[in-house]
Amino acid sequence: MLEFIGQNLPAIICALVGVGLLVLEAFMPGFGLAGISGVGLEIAAVVLMYNREGTMPAAILALVALSAAAVALTFSLRSAAKGKISQSDLVLRATEATEAGYVASDDMQVFLGKEGISRTTLRPTGVAEFDGVRLNVLSDGEFIPPETPVKVMRVEGSKLFVRPVSA
Repeated sequence: MLEFIGQNLPAIICALVGVGLLVLEAFMPGFGLAGISGVGLEIAAVVLMYNREGTMPAAILALVALSAAAVALTFSLRSAAKGKISQSDLVLRATEATEAGYVASDDMQVFLGKEGISRTTLRPTGVAEFDGVRLNVLSDGEFIPPETPVKVMRVEGSKLFVRPVSA
């Protein structure tokens, strides 16, 4: 057994470092250098094992590496949620609460029922003007040409849905 490990030490090291880099990637934004390097090292480990020992040991190494990565990620993410990692600087704990003055989006309910003029073609999105204020709006399913009188029919968050005003 020790002889097998000694002969395949480069493949085993590649697999272990690859798992470590994949766990590191879970805590870094984006699919970056750590993730690409981790996947590359895992592939290199399997290729090294295949070239030295054959198909079955390479398949076993691939399964062990995937299992180790899954277990390591599970424990790391659990620790990030409830354990020691959650208390470190690695995890962002700051919040942007309303009480602190943060606002997610302007309250667009004030425009409900207002009439204005479409300034661009609404197909279905475009710009309309309400009391001198230009806003991005969505037509309620139909094509609306520019300079058409419109009315805000409903508001969903920061989205204003308009319809043409019937004459």
